Amino acid sequence: MTVTTPATATTPTTTPAAGPRPSAPAVDPAGDRIGDRTGARTPEAADVISGARERIDALDDRIIGLVQERMAVSAVIQEARISSGGRRVNLSREMEVLGHYREALGKPGTALAMTLLELCRGRI
Repeated sequence: MTVTTPATATTPTTTPAAGPRPSAPAVDPAGDRIGDRTGARTPEAADVISGARERIDALDDRIIGLVQERMAVSAVIQEARISSGGRRVNLSREMEVLGHYREALGKPGTALAMTLLELCRGRI
């Protein structure tokens, strides 16, 4: 004779993975979770990241201002060159600029220089 046990209606329980459980995300005074804006896991790291991002934003504003100034100076050069019968673009000068950026910043510097040249003279 075979004996069977009735199935129970209970749900199987699972145990969490071994190791420490992550704590609830920290919340700043504005009620935002810290990691939502910075990716940080501690308030201290969030403070460092927030401060550094403010500095980056200020640097970006300065860089944008310098690029705009470079564009204005380039326009003066182009106008003088064209009005004297020359071409709009001086390729040998552009090669100097590309080399300068490449030497200072490596291969990505070349791409940055190309972007600056395009902003300052337009596409050729």
